[in-house]
Amino acid sequence: MRIRRTSQAGLASVTLILAACVSPTGNPAGERATGDVAQKSAVLADRFQAELQAQLSAAMQQGGPVGAIDVCHAVAPAIASSLSDESGAQVRRIALRQRNPSALAEGEWQKRLEALATAPVGPDGKPATVQWTTGKGKAAQTHYMRAIPMKEQPCAACHGTNVAPDVQLRIQSLYPDDRAIGFRPGELRGAIAISWPAQRRK
Repeated sequence: MRIRRTSQAGLASVTLILAACVSPTGNPAGERATGDVAQKSAVLADRFQAELQAQLSAAMQQGGPVGAIDVCHAVAPAIASSLSDESGAQVRRIALRQRNPSALAEGEWQKRLEALATAPVGPDGKPATVQWTTGKGKAAQTHYMRAIPMKEQPCAACHGTNVAPDVQLRIQSLYPDDRAIGFRPGELRGAIAISWPAQRRK
C-alpha cells in the first residue's frame, strides 16, 4: 500500500498535538530520554504518529471507525517499516494489551512498559519517554520508548469502553485475539519503541 506523506505544515500542526517530552525524574521504566538518541528518536516517533494520524483522520471522515480500522491494519506496520529502513533503527509499536499479536511487549520491554503504565503522562500533560542501553561494544543497543496514553477522541471509537458493535465485529475479523478494548482516557494504551544499534545511534 502506498503511504501518503504529510506536508510540512500538516506535520507541524499534528506534531504540536502529538509531540512528547521527557518523563519526570525517577520514572521507574528507565532513565530520562536525553541527548542525541532522544532527539533522533523523538523525530521518528513524531513522524510515525503524524503520518498515521493523518491517514486515520482521513479514513474516519470517509468511512468512520470501521474504515479507520482497515487503514490502521495496513498502514501502521508499513509506516514503521519505512521509518526503520530509512533510519537504521527498529521502529514499532508495543503494548501490554495488544491488538496486533506482533505488538505484544515481552521480556524487558514488558517490564519497562509495566513501569511506564504507572505514569504514562508527565506533569506537563505530555506522554512520558524513557531510554536505556543493553549490551556492550558492537552488540550494544540504545532503546527509546514513548508512551501512547489513551485519548478520548478519536481513540475511544476503537479502543474505549463503549466500542460500537459493528466496530467490534471488524476488529475481531482482523484481530481474533484482540485485547486492546476497554481503555479509559489517560491510561497507557501502548508505546512507540525505537532501538538503535551502536553504529547508528550517534
